[in-house]
Amino acid sequence: MLIRNFFIVILICLAFSSCRKDFFAESGPGQLSFSNDSILFDTVFTTIGSATKKFVVYNNNNNPVTIETIRLAQDNPSDFYRINVDGMPIEQSQNIKIAPNDSIFIFIEITINPNNLNTPFLVSNRLEFTTNGKTQHIDLLAFGQNANFYTPSDNLFISDKDTINFKYFSISQNTTWTNEKPHVIYGYVIVEPNATLTVEEGTQIYCHANSGLFIGNPILGANNDGGTLNVNGSLGNEVVFQGDRLEDWYQDAPGQWSQIWLCSGSKNNNINYAIIRNGEVGIKADTLGNSSEPTLKVNNTIIENMSDIGIFAQGSYVTGYNNLVRNCGRYSLVLNIGGRYQFDHCTFANYYNFGSRNTPVLLINNYYKDINENIQLRPLTKAHFTNCIIDGNAIHEIELQNNSNSDFNYIFDHCLIKLHPDSSISNLNQINSIKANSGSSIFINPQEQDFQLSDNSTAIDAGKASILTNALSLDILGNSRDGNPDIGAYEKID
Repeated sequence: MLIRNFFIVILICLAFSSCRKDFFAESGPGQLSFSNDSILFDTVFTTIGSATKKFVVYNNNNNPVTIETIRLAQDNPSDFYRINVDGMPIEQSQNIKIAPNDSIFIFIEITINPNNLNTPFLVSNRLEFTTNGKTQHIDLLAFGQNANFYTPSDNLFISDKDTINFKYFSISQNTTWTNEKPHVIYGYVIVEPNATLTVEEGTQIYCHANSGLFIGNPILGANNDGGTLNVNGSLGNEVVFQGDRLEDWYQDAPGQWSQIWLCSGSKNNNINYAIIRNGEVGIKADTLGNSSEPTLKVNNTIIENMSDIGIFAQGSYVTGYNNLVRNCGRYSLVLNIGGRYQFDHCTFANYYNFGSRNTPVLLINNYYKDINENIQLRPLTKAHFTNCIIDGNAIHEIELQNNSNSDFNYIFDHCLIKLHPDSSISNLNQINSIKANSGSSIFINPQEQDFQLSDNSTAIDAGKASILTNALSLDILGNSRDGNPDIGAYEKID
């Protein structure tokens, strides 16, 4: 740990210097200047190439300068650089002439070979420039990270002309993913029927573009019986699902990977203390299996920055408490084509700022139109929200699609709800619920993604106390709820 911290201090110091604008190395007649004194790569998974970095080499002299050679100082077997100098690979980069007061661009990538280390390790080199017999250099630094990789198998192929066409990696027996090394998914991982994937606390899961995790085999349809996901995170040691681009620009960018899909027939799925971020759909829970238990229990979990939907449930049985679902391109929560649902002390808040949003936070529906435009009814047997916040930056954040020929049983019990100013709370099935005015009076700073309660929030002490079982006695941060609980996933602490 001390060695790693030492490396981190070195990188931080170098980062400050390399991030300076318009850095120029000290130069004399015939010498070069550089836009950076070092190139820092974000953490790079072994065997996977980095993002491309670039810098500029300047000739600030009034005469042309010829770079005799550009070469790596060390021939490290542990790393492989791809360097391009104004369109030429480095192997051909000799006797490059730069006109007076002109410049050239250099592009550089790195691939790091795996080793036996679980923790990130420092990889360094330097790029040397020889001009007029004098050598100058740029430092190259990166953290390498070994990982468990899951790539599609050539003999496992799903093809469905309507919806699905891909190769995948199959988990056909009970499997545990530990937190020793990250897990990187390329394509899709499918947990087959009768298999369970257990994910230990603190595990980091990275999904490449158009990749994701399917629980149950989607092509089996009604014949799919089983497939289970158990995510066993803990407070401060959550399981994290995210994209595999580690550069700073991607930290909050939505749509980097596909989804966690609990396929039809999947059962007994549990997600506790997870962070699911930057995908297209956070969790898709499909139609009911044969079990009387919920298809999904999701608790103490944050789902954020999805380009489409946070939780997308279709005719399924889902329960959840202490969840924050925030900032999705369309809906935070969809309860589609009926089903059975219960959410307690959850915050569904949508202040999506990566594009316009024309849909509300919450959609509830009890029917669909088939391909012939015929109405197919699916009863909503229960959708019970207790001590929940439903809020966003639209003027109306609930859409109810009710076909009166089928059950449509929902209730908002001691909830805080954002409604159109012309709407009346009496039009909803509700008990002691509050019409929200704006997030600025509810949360500390929704624009900065802080959805803890503000000092004057109307959610404070407005919850229903009788639901405070042992599980609900603590909020998402582990804070104790008092006898007058606050609405939402967070309890306000004085």
